[in-house]
Amino acid sequence: MTKDVIALTPEMPDTWALLAGLYAGGPRTHVSAGSEGAVLRLCAPDGRPLVSVEAPLLVQVPGEAERLLGRDMPVPFWWTEARASGAVPEAERLAGSVCGRLALLLGGGTWPETAASTDVVDVSAAVAPDDGQPVVDVLTESTAVVLTDRPVLALTTWLSEVLRDTAESGRALQIVTPPHVRLSAPGRATLLQPPNRWVVQDPDQGYYDGLSGAVLRWQGGTFAPALGADGSASVAEAFGRTSPSAERQLLVAFRTTLPAQEDVVFRTTLPAQEDVVLGDGVETAWRALTGSPPAGWGTAEPVNLPWSAHRLTGLARDRAPDPTHLIVAGHPDRPALGWIRVTRTTAGVEQDVTLTLGYGDGEAPPLDAITPLAETLVEEHGLTTMLVSVRRAPRDLTTAPVLQGPPQPVAFTLGARDVRSIGLTHARRPPIAARPVALGPAAAPALHYPLGDGADPGALTELQHLAAHLRAGMPGAAQEA
Repeated sequence: MTKDVIALTPEMPDTWALLAGLYAGGPRTHVSAGSEGAVLRLCAPDGRPLVSVEAPLLVQVPGEAERLLGRDMPVPFWWTEARASGAVPEAERLAGSVCGRLALLLGGGTWPETAASTDVVDVSAAVAPDDGQPVVDVLTESTAVVLTDRPVLALTTWLSEVLRDTAESGRALQIVTPPHVRLSAPGRATLLQPPNRWVVQDPDQGYYDGLSGAVLRWQGGTFAPALGADGSASVAEAFGRTSPSAERQLLVAFRTTLPAQEDVVFRTTLPAQEDVVLGDGVETAWRALTGSPPAGWGTAEPVNLPWSAHRLTGLARDRAPDPTHLIVAGHPDRPALGWIRVTRTTAGVEQDVTLTLGYGDGEAPPLDAITPLAETLVEEHGLTTMLVSVRRAPRDLTTAPVLQGPPQPVAFTLGARDVRSIGLTHARRPPIAARPVALGPAAAPALHYPLGDGADPGALTELQHLAAHLRAGMPGAAQEA
């Protein structure tokens, strides 16, 4: 399996420091570059890649090392990942020596601490030549399999690239971990998307899906559910080993739309208007729910850039018309993560946002802030829809490979455009107990539907009834039925 070693240093690894680290393999190894110079590969004499070293990342967001590695590291610091191939036994020691030398020269330390050394590692063992980067452990016609073991499996730059490569090749990505590994919130959202899968290797029970609990077997070049004689899948016993917890997560998922006439933010021939800034709605929601703006943003984890809606807007403009995916992080005293997808559609520029905030025993999610937040997003940020829910889950926003109850809905908000399409009379008379609250201009209101307090399981049924009622009022629904 591939082995990760990370150097955490207060000073930037410059060319000479990187050369000193890469010399850990002695004079018989050589260096090649990949990913347009963003990755250096330390290769054996026969050309086999042994260790890939990613470009150092300057992390300026507090708490990221603690969140992902359990290490307290004052910001700013440099994060340098080395990944060892599992095909050569010496490669893991070599990765530890590369990072250990960086820490010795620049200060700081490594994760894991026990991996660090400054030894010269003999890599003279003969192995089969391979001109690829050691990023996957098993590659079949249908699946790329990666074996990893780190405290939190996050949506790193490396994982994002592997996901992109597997999607382009038509393969599924399956990540295999021990049962103590947890997923970050963005990592979980990514592995929930078919055909990708989180595979947990339990020492007693074999393999199972970390998000569904289905028992898995290696068959036909991929991990797939082990079906019984009746064709049904079974659930691993380990998946049900849960214990009651008072910790909760608040989930706020919303979409905003900048109408097409304001789409100058994506025009390359004209400057963007000063008052059109992507991310303003995210900051508004963050302030309403935490009392402060986000701490940082980035395109992967660790989140490395200080919060700036203007810089976020610039990146989205540069990537247009392709979609932009971003991650937002909060301050360490209030666990909060968000991810944003910015797309250009016929309706305008859409931002799909999911915020997840963590609360411990004795901490109450700010449910009284939801209705005012919905009103602000409607009046100032072009809210299309918003769903707020609460679930029993860890305060640190990670997901363990055990059964979690479904989120319990708190409220749903429907923007003015869809209310107009459905018809105000129909939209304001759903078959549920709670009555909607009109938000925004009286001539073109949005509707906010209270559903529960986050602890009432009946709220999920209320949401299902509401959704069916609203779908029935959409133009063309009668013909489709």
